[in-house]
Amino acid sequence: MIEFNKVTANIGAEVTGIDLTKPLDEEQVQIVRQGLLDNYVLFFRDQHINDEQHEAFAMNFGTLDIPKMNVDGGAIHVLDQTAPKGEGGDQWHSDNTFMKRPPTGSLLRCVILPEVGGDTNWANMYMVYDSLAPWLQRLCDELYAEHDLTMSISKAIDKGHRFDLRDMQDKNPPQIHPVVRVHPETGRKALYVNRSSVTRLIGLSRRENEAILPLLFDAVRDPQFQVRLKWRPGTMAFWDNRPTQHYAVADYTQRRKMHRVTFMAPTDLDSGVPTGPGGVTGEDAPSEASAARYL
Repeated sequence: MIEFNKVTANIGAEVTGIDLTKPLDEEQVQIVRQGLLDNYVLFFRDQHINDEQHEAFAMNFGTLDIPKMNVDGGAIHVLDQTAPKGEGGDQWHSDNTFMKRPPTGSLLRCVILPEVGGDTNWANMYMVYDSLAPWLQRLCDELYAEHDLTMSISKAIDKGHRFDLRDMQDKNPPQIHPVVRVHPETGRKALYVNRSSVTRLIGLSRRENEAILPLLFDAVRDPQFQVRLKWRPGTMAFWDNRPTQHYAVADYTQRRKMHRVTFMAPTDLDSGVPTGPGGVTGEDAPSEASAARYL
């Protein structure tokens, strides 16, 4: 029997009673899906699976998403690092919010681990939104943010990864999303800004951005919103990308190899386009005719 054992009171559960080397039946899929909605990130221990089984498990929950950084066009994104500091994972973020339809969820599997270090943290962004003062919640409900891949790609290039920045920018122009994202399956509000991708709040002056954005970025840092995973080879983490952010702790100098798959939920559950209060999307953001406000 599949069981969910909470790791903290507010986010995260370890899953037992399931074998990811075997196909799941529909009842098991529904149980895991509900467990994800209830706990936001799930941890599966001692699951020594291969890439094909990894992909098969992900496909139970939607369509595989091909990462923009995978030049080979495969669904498995390999994170193979020995000097991770400053590469981007060591910042609170949600995966690929610079896309018009960011991935619904991610499944990260531990393959090789340093002797010590390399943990990952996740944060409950429902709670982060709920922690804001009511006046700030109301403001955020009306705001939109620009998400751009330039910052994250530039960090990767600085660390020696071979990407054509201009080509990536041309293929992935900045996207505008609501600052507050309403989860299409739970109806709950989550704060939806992160330091890795968000460049500015739409319609606000530079001074207003300088005052408000750091406050929103830093709201994630309270430990009561977080769970921290100590990896072991064979551990799989499965998270809902919509109400969570995560942070890869860059405290190691030995090899750490992880395989990640991202997916898009079925369109009858989620269109994939981040939607805010009242059903608004980035297309509803105000026009910015008064460029002088940015001087």
